[in-house]
Amino acid sequence: MATNVDVSAKITAQQRLVLFLLLGSQFMLSVDFSILNVALPQVGAGVGMGLDSLPWIATAYALPTAGFTLLFGRIADLFGRRRMFLLGIALMAVSSLIGGIATSSAVVLLARTLQGFATAVATPAALSLLTTSFTDERQRARVLGLNGALLSAGFTAGALIGGMLVDVLSWRWAFLVNLPVAALILVLTPLVVRSSKAATRVKLDVPGAVTVTAGLLAFAYGVTDHNVYALVGGLALLVIFWSIELRAQEPLASVRILNRPSVKWGNLGGVLAIGPMTGILFLLTLYLQDVLHFSALATGLIFGVPGLASVFAGILAGRFINRYGARTVLTVGLGVQGLLTAPLLLLGTNHDSLAILLPTLFISFFAHVTALVAYMVTATSGLANSEQGLATGLATLAQQVAMTVGIPIVSAVAAAQHGLLDGLHFVAGLAVVVTLVGVALISRGLRPGTEAAVGADGEPDSEKSGAGVRVVPA
Repeated sequence: MATNVDVSAKITAQQRLVLFLLLGSQFMLSVDFSILNVALPQVGAGVGMGLDSLPWIATAYALPTAGFTLLFGRIADLFGRRRMFLLGIALMAVSSLIGGIATSSAVVLLARTLQGFATAVATPAALSLLTTSFTDERQRARVLGLNGALLSAGFTAGALIGGMLVDVLSWRWAFLVNLPVAALILVLTPLVVRSSKAATRVKLDVPGAVTVTAGLLAFAYGVTDHNVYALVGGLALLVIFWSIELRAQEPLASVRILNRPSVKWGNLGGVLAIGPMTGILFLLTLYLQDVLHFSALATGLIFGVPGLASVFAGILAGRFINRYGARTVLTVGLGVQGLLTAPLLLLGTNHDSLAILLPTLFISFFAHVTALVAYMVTATSGLANSEQGLATGLATLAQQVAMTVGIPIVSAVAAAQHGLLDGLHFVAGLAVVVTLVGVALISRGLRPGTEAAVGADGEPDSEKSGAGVRVVPA
Protein backbone atom coordinates (compact mmCIF):
# COMPACT_ATOMS: atom_id res chain seq x y z
CA MET A 1 0.00 0.00 0.00
CA ALA A 2 1.35 3.42 -0.88
CA THR A 3 2.05 6.04 1.76
CA ASN A 4 1.01 9.65 1.28
CA VAL A 5 3.80 12.09 2.01
CA ASP A 6 3.15 15.81 1.86
CA VAL A 7 6.39 17.46 0.80
CA SER A 8 7.60 20.39 -1.18
CA ALA A 9 9.25 19.59 -4.48
CA LYS A 10 10.76 22.97 -5.29
CA ILE A 11 14.34 22.85 -6.52
CA THR A 12 16.57 25.77 -5.56
CA ALA A 13 18.94 27.60 -7.92
CA GLN A 14 21.91 25.96 -6.17
CA GLN A 15 20.39 22.54 -6.66
CA ARG A 16 19.79 23.29 -10.35
CA LEU A 17 23.50 23.96 -10.81
CA VAL A 18 24.37 20.75 -8.97
CA LEU A 19 21.89 18.91 -11.16
CA PHE A 20 23.35 20.38 -14.34
CA LEU A 21 26.89 19.33 -13.46
CA LEU A 22 26.17 15.86 -12.14
CA LEU A 23 23.73 14.94 -14.89
CA GLY A 24 26.19 16.32 -17.45
CA SER A 25 28.86 14.02 -16.10
CA GLN A 26 26.51 11.04 -16.16
CA PHE A 27 25.59 11.79 -19.75
CA MET A 28 29.26 12.01 -20.75
CA LEU A 29 30.06 8.70 -19.06
CA SER A 30 27.05 7.04 -20.69
CA VAL A 31 28.01 8.33 -24.14
CA ASP A 32 31.56 7.11 -23.59
CA PHE A 33 30.29 3.55 -23.14
CA SER A 34 28.71 3.35 -26.59
CA ILE A 35 30.46 5.97 -28.71
CA LEU A 36 33.19 3.63 -29.90
CA ASN A 37 30.84 0.81 -30.90
CA VAL A 38 30.08 2.42 -34.26
CA ALA A 39 33.71 3.52 -34.70
CA LEU A 40 35.31 0.14 -33.91
CA PRO A 41 36.25 -0.76 -37.51
CA GLN A 42 37.88 2.64 -38.06
CA VAL A 43 39.71 2.47 -34.71
CA GLY A 44 41.01 -1.00 -35.57
CA ALA A 45 42.19 0.13 -39.00
CA GLY A 46 43.84 3.21 -37.50
CA VAL A 47 46.00 1.29 -35.00
CA GLY A 48 46.43 -2.00 -36.86
CA MET A 49 43.97 -4.19 -34.95
CA GLY A 50 42.40 -7.14 -36.74
CA LEU A 51 38.66 -7.80 -36.75
CA ASP A 52 38.99 -10.60 -34.20
CA SER A 53 40.77 -8.24 -31.76
CA LEU A 54 38.16 -5.46 -31.83
CA PRO A 55 35.99 -6.91 -29.00
CA TRP A 56 38.91 -6.30 -26.64
CA ILE A 57 38.31 -2.55 -26.97
CA ALA A 58 34.92 -3.05 -25.35
CA THR A 59 36.21 -5.65 -22.89
CA ALA A 60 39.08 -3.42 -21.73
CA TYR A 61 36.47 -0.83 -20.71
CA ALA A 62 33.93 -3.25 -19.27
CA LEU A 63 36.19 -5.25 -16.94
CA PRO A 64 37.37 -2.43 -14.62
CA THR A 65 33.93 -0.80 -14.75
CA ALA A 66 32.21 -3.97 -13.56
CA GLY A 67 34.99 -5.03 -11.20
CA PHE A 68 35.67 -1.83 -9.29
CA THR A 69 32.34 0.04 -9.14
CA LEU A 70 31.25 -1.38 -5.78
CA LEU A 71 34.67 -0.78 -4.20
CA PHE A 72 34.91 2.83 -5.36
CA GLY A 73 31.32 3.48 -4.30
CA ARG A 74 32.21 2.48 -0.76
CA ILE A 75 35.48 4.43 -0.86
CA ALA A 76 33.44 7.52 -1.79
CA ASP A 77 31.39 7.00 1.39
CA LEU A 78 34.53 6.76 3.51
CA PHE A 79 36.83 9.36 1.97
CA GLY A 80 34.55 11.94 0.34
CA ARG A 81 32.20 11.76 -2.65
CA ARG A 82 33.17 15.03 -4.29
CA ARG A 83 36.85 14.11 -4.05
CA MET A 84 36.26 10.75 -5.75
CA PHE A 85 33.99 12.31 -8.36
CA LEU A 86 36.65 14.85 -9.36
CA LEU A 87 39.28 12.11 -9.44
CA GLY A 88 37.13 10.04 -11.79
CA ILE A 89 36.43 12.95 -14.15
CA ALA A 90 40.13 13.91 -14.21
CA LEU A 91 41.06 10.32 -15.05
CA MET A 92 38.46 10.31 -17.84
CA ALA A 93 40.03 13.43 -19.33
CA VAL A 94 43.55 11.98 -19.20
CA SER A 95 42.52 8.61 -20.62
CA SER A 96 40.52 10.27 -23.41
CA LEU A 97 43.57 12.32 -24.40
CA ILE A 98 45.70 9.15 -24.43
CA GLY A 99 43.17 7.42 -26.68
CA GLY A 100 42.91 10.42 -28.99
CA ILE A 101 46.65 10.47 -29.72
CA ALA A 102 47.16 6.68 -29.71
CA THR A 103 49.20 5.17 -32.53
CA SER A 104 49.16 1.51 -31.47
CA SER A 105 46.64 -1.05 -30.30
CA ALA A 106 48.32 -1.30 -26.88
CA VAL A 107 47.82 2.42 -26.23
CA VAL A 108 44.16 2.28 -27.32
CA LEU A 109 43.53 -0.65 -24.96
CA LEU A 110 45.32 1.22 -22.15
CA ALA A 111 43.16 4.29 -22.75
CA ARG A 112 39.97 2.24 -22.78
CA THR A 113 40.99 0.47 -19.57
CA LEU A 114 41.63 3.79 -17.84
CA GLN A 115 38.26 5.06 -19.07
CA GLY A 116 36.68 2.00 -17.43
CA PHE A 117 38.40 2.85 -14.13
CA ALA A 118 37.27 6.47 -14.49
CA THR A 119 33.66 5.36 -14.91
CA ALA A 120 33.93 3.05 -11.89
CA VAL A 121 35.22 5.95 -9.77
CA ALA A 122 32.96 8.77 -10.98
CA THR A 123 29.58 7.11 -11.55
CA PRO A 124 28.74 5.90 -8.00
CA ALA A 125 30.17 9.13 -6.55
CA ALA A 126 28.00 11.24 -8.87
CA LEU A 127 24.90 9.19 -8.08
CA SER A 128 25.44 9.39 -4.33
CA LEU A 129 25.99 13.16 -4.62
CA LEU A 130 22.65 13.34 -6.45
CA THR A 131 20.75 11.25 -3.92
CA THR A 132 22.20 13.15 -0.93
CA SER A 133 21.66 16.57 -2.56
CA PHE A 134 17.97 15.80 -3.12
CA THR A 135 16.69 14.13 0.04
CA ASP A 136 13.04 14.98 -0.60
CA GLU A 137 11.43 11.82 -2.06
CA ARG A 138 9.53 13.72 -4.74
CA GLN A 139 12.61 15.69 -5.78
CA ARG A 140 14.67 12.51 -5.84
CA ALA A 141 12.18 10.76 -8.12
CA ARG A 142 12.26 13.69 -10.55
CA VAL A 143 16.06 13.90 -10.49
CA LEU A 144 16.55 10.16 -10.93
CA GLY A 145 14.04 10.36 -13.76
CA LEU A 146 16.24 12.85 -15.57
CA ASN A 147 19.30 10.76 -14.73
CA GLY A 148 17.71 7.63 -16.19
CA ALA A 149 16.70 9.51 -19.32
CA LEU A 150 20.22 10.83 -19.84
CA LEU A 151 21.79 7.42 -19.25
CA SER A 152 19.67 5.84 -21.97
CA ALA A 153 19.82 8.90 -24.21
CA GLY A 154 23.60 8.90 -23.80
CA PHE A 155 23.77 5.26 -24.84
CA THR A 156 21.80 5.91 -28.02
CA ALA A 157 23.40 9.32 -28.63
CA GLY A 158 26.80 7.64 -28.41
CA ALA A 159 25.98 5.62 -31.51
CA LEU A 160 24.80 8.73 -33.35
CA ILE A 161 27.74 10.88 -32.23
CA GLY A 162 30.20 8.10 -33.01
CA GLY A 163 28.84 7.75 -36.54
CA MET A 164 28.97 11.49 -37.17
CA LEU A 165 32.48 11.92 -35.79
CA VAL A 166 33.83 9.04 -37.86
CA ASP A 167 32.16 10.25 -41.07
CA VAL A 168 33.01 13.95 -40.67
CA LEU A 169 36.28 14.02 -38.69
CA SER A 170 38.21 10.98 -37.44
CA TRP A 171 37.85 8.07 -35.04
CA ARG A 172 40.20 9.93 -32.69
CA TRP A 173 37.41 12.38 -31.88
CA ALA A 174 35.42 9.55 -30.35
CA PHE A 175 37.97 9.92 -27.53
CA LEU A 176 38.76 13.64 -27.72
CA VAL A 177 35.10 14.76 -27.53
CA ASN A 178 35.22 14.07 -23.77
CA LEU A 179 37.92 16.66 -23.08
CA PRO A 180 35.94 19.95 -23.15
CA VAL A 181 33.08 18.44 -21.14
CA ALA A 182 35.45 17.02 -18.51
CA ALA A 183 37.33 20.33 -18.26
CA LEU A 184 34.09 22.25 -17.65
CA ILE A 185 33.02 19.79 -14.95
CA LEU A 186 36.42 19.97 -13.21
CA VAL A 187 36.33 23.77 -13.11
CA LEU A 188 32.74 24.19 -11.93
CA THR A 189 32.28 21.29 -9.50
CA PRO A 190 34.38 22.76 -6.62
CA LEU A 191 32.37 25.98 -6.95
CA VAL A 192 28.93 24.35 -7.00
CA VAL A 193 28.97 20.94 -5.29
CA ARG A 194 29.54 20.87 -1.55
CA SER A 195 32.21 18.57 -0.22
CA SER A 196 30.85 15.59 1.72
CA LYS A 197 32.35 14.80 5.09
CA ALA A 198 34.60 11.76 5.09
CA ALA A 199 33.81 9.11 7.67
CA THR A 200 36.00 9.18 10.79
CA ARG A 201 37.77 6.18 12.31
CA VAL A 202 36.36 3.79 9.70
CA LYS A 203 38.65 1.24 8.09
CA LEU A 204 38.21 -0.14 4.60
CA ASP A 205 37.30 -3.82 4.56
CA VAL A 206 40.40 -4.98 2.64
CA PRO A 207 39.60 -8.75 2.48
CA GLY A 208 36.09 -7.93 1.28
CA ALA A 209 37.40 -5.40 -1.24
CA VAL A 210 39.95 -7.85 -2.67
CA THR A 211 37.55 -10.79 -2.99
CA VAL A 212 34.61 -8.85 -4.46
CA THR A 213 36.80 -6.98 -6.95
CA ALA A 214 38.65 -10.12 -8.05
CA GLY A 215 35.38 -12.05 -8.16
CA LEU A 216 33.60 -9.47 -10.31
CA LEU A 217 36.60 -9.15 -12.63
CA ALA A 218 36.84 -12.91 -13.06
CA PHE A 219 33.09 -13.26 -13.57
CA ALA A 220 32.95 -10.45 -16.16
CA TYR A 221 36.00 -11.86 -17.97
CA GLY A 222 34.52 -15.36 -17.92
CA VAL A 223 31.31 -14.14 -19.53
CA THR A 224 32.91 -11.84 -22.13
CA ASP A 225 35.64 -14.35 -23.10
CA HIS A 226 33.45 -17.47 -22.65
CA ASN A 227 35.99 -18.80 -20.15
CA VAL A 228 34.39 -21.38 -17.85
CA TYR A 229 37.31 -21.45 -15.42
CA ALA A 230 37.23 -17.69 -14.90
CA LEU A 231 33.44 -17.80 -14.53
CA VAL A 232 33.53 -20.52 -11.86
CA GLY A 233 36.47 -18.86 -10.10
CA GLY A 234 34.64 -15.53 -10.05
CA LEU A 235 31.51 -17.07 -8.54
CA ALA A 236 33.63 -18.86 -5.91
CA LEU A 237 35.31 -15.59 -4.94
CA LEU A 238 31.91 -13.89 -4.61
CA VAL A 239 30.79 -16.68 -2.26
CA ILE A 240 33.96 -16.10 -0.20
CA PHE A 241 33.20 -12.35 -0.21
CA TRP A 242 29.73 -13.04 1.18
CA SER A 243 31.15 -15.17 4.01
CA ILE A 244 33.68 -12.43 4.84
CA GLU A 245 30.95 -9.78 4.99
CA LEU A 246 28.92 -11.93 7.40
CA ARG A 247 31.78 -11.78 9.93
CA ALA A 248 33.35 -8.37 9.24
CA GLN A 249 32.91 -5.69 11.92
CA GLU A 250 33.05 -2.92 9.29
CA PRO A 251 31.98 -4.67 6.06
CA LEU A 252 32.48 -3.26 2.60
CA ALA A 253 28.86 -4.17 1.77
CA SER A 254 26.65 -4.64 4.79
CA VAL A 255 24.70 -7.90 4.53
CA ARG A 256 21.81 -6.08 6.21
CA ILE A 257 21.65 -3.74 3.22
CA LEU A 258 22.19 -6.51 0.67
CA ASN A 259 19.29 -8.46 2.20
CA ARG A 260 16.84 -5.55 2.03
CA PRO A 261 14.07 -6.44 -0.45
CA SER A 262 14.21 -2.94 -1.92
CA VAL A 263 17.95 -3.29 -2.63
CA LYS A 264 17.83 -6.92 -3.73
CA TRP A 265 14.77 -6.84 -5.96
CA GLY A 266 15.31 -3.28 -7.14
CA ASN A 267 18.74 -4.15 -8.49
CA LEU A 268 17.41 -7.33 -10.09
CA GLY A 269 14.94 -5.07 -11.89
CA GLY A 270 17.88 -3.00 -13.12
CA VAL A 271 19.67 -6.08 -14.44
CA LEU A 272 16.54 -7.25 -16.26
CA ALA A 273 15.90 -3.81 -17.73
CA ILE A 274 19.47 -3.26 -18.94
CA GLY A 275 20.97 -6.67 -19.80
CA PRO A 276 18.54 -7.89 -22.50
CA MET A 277 18.09 -4.39 -23.95
CA THR A 278 21.87 -3.85 -24.29
CA GLY A 279 22.32 -7.16 -26.08
CA ILE A 280 19.31 -6.62 -28.36
CA LEU A 281 20.50 -3.12 -29.31
CA PHE A 282 23.86 -4.65 -30.25
CA LEU A 283 22.12 -7.21 -32.49
CA LEU A 284 19.92 -4.48 -33.98
CA THR A 285 23.05 -2.48 -34.83
CA LEU A 286 24.35 -5.46 -36.79
CA TYR A 287 20.91 -6.10 -38.29
CA LEU A 288 20.57 -2.54 -39.59
CA GLN A 289 24.04 -2.52 -41.13
CA ASP A 290 24.53 -6.13 -42.25
CA VAL A 291 20.97 -7.16 -43.16
CA LEU A 292 19.30 -3.89 -44.17
CA HIS A 293 22.65 -2.36 -45.30
CA PHE A 294 22.26 1.05 -43.67
CA SER A 295 25.36 3.19 -43.11
CA ALA A 296 26.82 3.85 -39.65
CA LEU A 297 25.35 7.37 -39.71
CA ALA A 298 21.89 6.16 -40.78
CA THR A 299 22.01 3.52 -38.04
CA GLY A 300 22.82 6.20 -35.51
CA LEU A 301 19.90 8.31 -36.73
CA ILE A 302 17.51 5.36 -36.36
CA PHE A 303 18.68 4.95 -32.77
CA GLY A 304 17.72 8.57 -32.24
CA VAL A 305 14.12 7.31 -31.98
CA PRO A 306 14.68 5.50 -28.66
CA GLY A 307 16.78 8.48 -27.60
CA LEU A 308 13.74 10.72 -28.09
CA ALA A 309 11.61 8.28 -26.09
CA SER A 310 14.19 8.46 -23.30
CA VAL A 311 13.69 12.20 -22.99
CA PHE A 312 9.92 11.88 -22.62
CA ALA A 313 10.23 8.98 -20.19
CA GLY A 314 12.75 10.82 -18.04
CA ILE A 315 10.40 13.76 -17.70
CA LEU A 316 7.37 11.63 -16.82
CA ALA A 317 8.87 8.73 -14.84
CA GLY A 318 9.27 10.70 -11.63
CA ARG A 319 5.63 11.79 -11.82
CA PHE A 320 4.51 8.20 -12.36
CA ILE A 321 6.51 7.08 -9.32
CA ASN A 322 5.11 9.86 -7.14
CA ARG A 323 1.58 8.92 -8.14
CA TYR A 324 1.65 5.12 -8.35
CA GLY A 325 4.73 4.06 -6.35
CA ALA A 326 8.09 2.72 -7.53
CA ARG A 327 7.07 -0.95 -7.21
CA THR A 328 4.16 -0.49 -9.63
CA VAL A 329 6.17 1.62 -12.08
CA LEU A 330 9.09 -0.84 -12.02
CA THR A 331 6.98 -3.91 -12.71
CA VAL A 332 4.75 -2.24 -15.32
CA GLY A 333 7.75 -0.68 -17.09
CA LEU A 334 9.59 -4.00 -17.20
CA GLY A 335 6.46 -5.81 -18.34
CA VAL A 336 5.84 -3.40 -21.23
CA GLN A 337 9.54 -3.54 -22.20
CA GLY A 338 9.37 -7.33 -22.26
CA LEU A 339 6.14 -7.50 -24.25
CA LEU A 340 7.34 -4.90 -26.76
CA THR A 341 10.33 -7.13 -27.55
CA ALA A 342 7.91 -9.58 -29.21
CA PRO A 343 7.36 -7.49 -32.40
CA LEU A 344 11.07 -7.99 -33.21
CA LEU A 345 10.06 -11.53 -34.17
CA LEU A 346 8.41 -9.99 -37.25
CA LEU A 347 11.53 -8.23 -38.60
CA GLY A 348 12.55 -9.29 -42.10
CA THR A 349 15.19 -8.58 -44.74
CA ASN A 350 13.69 -5.49 -46.41
CA HIS A 351 13.31 -1.86 -45.38
CA ASP A 352 9.59 -2.34 -44.70
CA SER A 353 10.70 -3.76 -41.35
CA LEU A 354 11.35 -0.19 -40.20
CA ALA A 355 7.57 0.23 -39.91
CA ILE A 356 7.73 -2.38 -37.15
CA LEU A 357 11.08 -1.45 -35.66
CA LEU A 358 10.69 2.30 -35.14
CA PRO A 359 7.44 2.35 -33.11
CA THR A 360 8.58 -0.73 -31.21
CA LEU A 361 11.84 0.98 -30.25
CA PHE A 362 10.03 4.15 -29.18
CA ILE A 363 7.47 2.47 -26.91
CA SER A 364 9.83 -0.16 -25.50
CA PHE A 365 12.46 2.46 -24.70
CA PHE A 366 9.89 4.66 -23.00
CA ALA A 367 9.04 1.69 -20.77
CA HIS A 368 12.75 0.82 -20.42
CA VAL A 369 13.74 4.24 -19.11
CA THR A 370 10.72 4.36 -16.82
CA ALA A 371 11.81 1.02 -15.34
CA LEU A 372 15.39 2.30 -15.00
CA VAL A 373 14.26 5.27 -12.95
CA ALA A 374 12.02 3.09 -10.77
CA TYR A 375 14.82 0.58 -10.09
CA MET A 376 17.19 3.36 -9.08
CA VAL A 377 14.60 4.94 -6.75
CA THR A 378 13.79 1.53 -5.26
CA ALA A 379 17.41 0.52 -4.72
CA THR A 380 18.61 3.80 -3.14
CA SER A 381 15.69 5.09 -1.07
CA GLY A 382 15.18 4.64 2.66
CA LEU A 383 18.91 4.44 3.50
CA ALA A 384 21.09 6.68 5.65
CA ASN A 385 23.32 9.22 3.88
CA SER A 386 26.37 7.31 5.11
CA GLU A 387 25.15 4.29 3.09
CA GLN A 388 24.31 6.14 -0.13
CA GLY A 389 27.71 5.47 -1.72
CA LEU A 390 27.25 1.75 -1.15
CA ALA A 391 23.62 1.84 -2.35
CA THR A 392 24.43 3.79 -5.49
CA GLY A 393 27.53 1.62 -5.97
CA LEU A 394 25.32 -1.48 -5.91
CA ALA A 395 22.84 0.13 -8.30
CA THR A 396 25.65 1.19 -10.63
CA LEU A 397 27.20 -2.27 -10.32
CA ALA A 398 23.92 -3.85 -11.42
CA GLN A 399 23.87 -1.48 -14.39
CA GLN A 400 27.50 -2.09 -15.38
CA VAL A 401 27.39 -5.87 -14.94
CA ALA A 402 24.19 -6.02 -17.00
CA MET A 403 25.78 -4.00 -19.80
CA THR A 404 29.00 -6.03 -19.58
CA VAL A 405 27.40 -9.47 -19.77
CA GLY A 406 24.37 -8.51 -21.87
CA ILE A 407 26.19 -8.32 -25.20
CA PRO A 408 28.31 -11.51 -24.90
CA ILE A 409 25.43 -13.61 -23.57
CA VAL A 410 22.99 -12.40 -26.23
CA SER A 411 25.67 -12.74 -28.94
CA ALA A 412 26.46 -16.31 -27.90
CA VAL A 413 22.78 -17.27 -27.92
CA ALA A 414 22.22 -15.61 -31.30
CA ALA A 415 25.34 -17.19 -32.79
CA ALA A 416 23.95 -20.65 -32.04
CA GLN A 417 21.12 -20.00 -34.51
CA HIS A 418 21.16 -20.04 -38.33
CA GLY A 419 22.13 -16.53 -39.30
CA LEU A 420 21.85 -13.11 -37.70
CA LEU A 421 18.12 -12.64 -38.33
CA ASP A 422 17.22 -16.04 -36.87
CA GLY A 423 19.45 -15.26 -33.91
CA LEU A 424 17.69 -11.92 -33.36
CA HIS A 425 14.30 -13.62 -33.50
CA PHE A 426 15.31 -16.30 -30.99
CA VAL A 427 16.83 -13.77 -28.58
CA ALA A 428 13.71 -11.57 -28.80
CA GLY A 429 11.45 -14.48 -27.86
CA LEU A 430 13.74 -15.55 -25.02
CA ALA A 431 13.91 -11.97 -23.69
CA VAL A 432 10.10 -11.81 -23.49
CA VAL A 433 9.97 -14.96 -21.35
CA VAL A 434 12.89 -14.04 -19.06
CA THR A 435 11.64 -10.50 -18.48
CA LEU A 436 8.08 -11.52 -17.66
CA VAL A 437 9.28 -14.21 -15.23
CA GLY A 438 11.47 -11.56 -13.61
CA VAL A 439 8.51 -9.18 -13.33
CA ALA A 440 6.53 -11.83 -11.44
CA LEU A 441 9.42 -12.43 -9.01
CA ILE A 442 10.04 -8.71 -8.41
CA SER A 443 6.36 -7.98 -7.89
CA ARG A 444 6.23 -10.71 -5.26
CA GLY A 445 9.52 -9.69 -3.63
CA LEU A 446 8.49 -6.03 -3.34
CA ARG A 447 4.94 -6.61 -2.20
CA PRO A 448 3.93 -4.45 0.80
CA GLY A 449 5.10 -5.85 4.14
CA THR A 450 8.24 -7.60 2.87
CA GLU A 451 10.68 -4.88 4.01
CA ALA A 452 11.94 -5.88 7.44
CA ALA A 453 14.76 -3.35 7.70
CA VAL A 454 14.56 -0.20 9.80
CA GLY A 455 15.68 3.13 8.38
CA ALA A 456 18.18 5.56 9.83
CA ASP A 457 15.42 7.44 11.57
CA GLY A 458 14.50 4.32 13.53
CA GLU A 459 11.12 3.94 11.83
CA PRO A 460 10.11 0.93 9.78
CA ASP A 461 10.63 1.88 6.16
CA SER A 462 8.71 -0.73 4.26
CA GLU A 463 6.99 2.08 2.43
CA LYS A 464 9.88 4.52 2.21
CA SER A 465 12.28 2.17 0.49
CA GLY A 466 10.77 2.64 -2.93
CA ALA A 467 8.45 -0.34 -2.78
CA GLY A 468 5.40 1.87 -2.63
CA VAL A 469 6.18 5.53 -2.09
CA ARG A 470 3.51 7.92 -3.25
CA VAL A 471 3.92 11.62 -2.77
CA VAL A 472 1.07 14.12 -2.74
CA PRO A 473 1.99 17.44 -4.35
CA ALA A 474 2.24 20.30 -1.88
